[in-house]
Amino acid sequence: MRDHHWFDQHMLHQLLEGRTQMSVQDDTQTRLAHAVAEEASVEKPAHGVLLTDVAAVKVKSLLEQEGRDDLRLRVGVQPGGCSGLVYQLYFDERNLDGDLVVDFGSVEVVIDRMSAPYLDGASIDFADTIEKQGFTIDNPNAGSSCACGDSFS
Repeated sequence: MRDHHWFDQHMLHQLLEGRTQMSVQDDTQTRLAHAVAEEASVEKPAHGVLLTDVAAVKVKSLLEQEGRDDLRLRVGVQPGGCSGLVYQLYFDERNLDGDLVVDFGSVEVVIDRMSAPYLDGASIDFADTIEKQGFTIDNPNAGSSCACGDSFS
């Protein structure tokens, strides 16, 4: 897609400079090139995980307790558990090749490229009730989970 995008912008540049004559087909390609360029300029999140406001406040509080400003919340998926995959949530200072990062205010959420498809559309929240306390992950990609709630498939 990247080469196609470059071709469309290159062609658009030539058209705007008047180097080529426009036919009906060229006009259609020009409109397509404009649409592709416009779509590319719209900033899209690096990954599809949502950190709720409640969870972001809790993460920020925990980061402040750590006393470090180089840590980010890393979310991942690893093989294991009864159902096949387990979630990982931890603070990490590393920048790994292929990391996908989204900033939620003052909290950066980092996901490795391999975990991203399993987590796309997931929502991370924090519950603090008499029944439970901790981070929860609502993941539309989880087909099933085990009784302990720690793993999914």
